[in-house]
Amino acid sequence: MKKILLFTVFTAFLYGCNMNPNKEERIQKLETELQKSSKKISELEKKIESKENITTIKKENNMKLGSFSVSLSVKDIKVSKKFYENLGFVQLGGDLEKNYLIMKNENSVIGLFQGMFEGNILTFNPGWNENGKETDTFVDIRKIQQELKDKGIDIGTEIEKESSGPASFMTTDPDGNVILIDQHR
Repeated sequence: MKKILLFTVFTAFLYGCNMNPNKEERIQKLETELQKSSKKISELEKKIESKENITTIKKENNMKLGSFSVSLSVKDIKVSKKFYENLGFVQLGGDLEKNYLIMKNENSVIGLFQGMFEGNILTFNPGWNENGKETDTFVDIRKIQQELKDKGIDIGTEIEKESSGPASFMTTDPDGNVILIDQHR
């Protein structure tokens, strides 16, 4: 008897749910939420795919050149020093009396050089971080030189392959911008 009563109540409940005028409205809300969820899943999948592409690019372009700075040829180092201090740069290294300074603002590093070269130079320092401190590991400049040569890039005067320690070479990009690879250790 209890089973029959329970079955009857349950059947009436289901029948009542089917007769509920809000049923269509609830179904529409559920469909809307399902569409929103599906859209969010698609967006997340695109983000994941984008991150995977960036990781692939990083793996393909893994030449480690070290810290980066711009070396500026300046007319008056004292005037330039004051100007860059007004932009928030502080002296990290160099010697004003020898006409060169290394200035830093957060992760940005510039070198000011008076009378040492013409034009500005993009500078990379294998083995250094942006604070001019030695890194635990780095790619030796001779290996960088060989990779660039293998890619057909003219590196000017070559560093001897069997040498070790500090060395540098220069190359020029297709627009005439000079790039200095300068290893200090």
